[in-house]
Amino acid sequence: MSLRRASGETSAGALRRVEWLFAQESPAVVILETGGNDGLRGQDPDSLGANIVAILAAAKGLDPPPVLVLAGMEAPPNLGERYTRRFREVFPESAARTGTTLIPFLLEGVAGVQALNQADGIHPTAEGYRIVVETVYPFVVEAIERNRKQGNRNQ
Repeated sequence: MSLRRASGETSAGALRRVEWLFAQESPAVVILETGGNDGLRGQDPDSLGANIVAILAAAKGLDPPPVLVLAGMEAPPNLGERYTRRFREVFPESAARTGTTLIPFLLEGVAGVQALNQADGIHPTAEGYRIVVETVYPFVVEAIERNRKQGNRNQ
């Protein structure tokens, strides 16, 4: 299942659609990847954190609750060290508050590497996405195994 977000969507947009989404499907695993556009727009990190926590809380409220994974994101450095640090902190804090597994940084090894990103310098190329898959894959396997051990659906 995917939120199938529109290009440029923020965490607030994802939060607005989550109730509708969970009314359509009841997933066994939820991998939440949001916040990149919040960082690009310099949005308040505390609002980002509140949106992430609200989305994860909505997922935890499903019956049975899915296994939750949160993909960490980084803000671009041009917004200053203080903003960048606070933005980075939102993801582990949100994961800890909700008991969610954290992928430390979705774009590890890809962000900032010109050859692995499209001309916009933000979105990965096919080779960049191969690295993203390698980063995410162990967390997906772990989530599926946790779901199986919990005796949840979609086994």
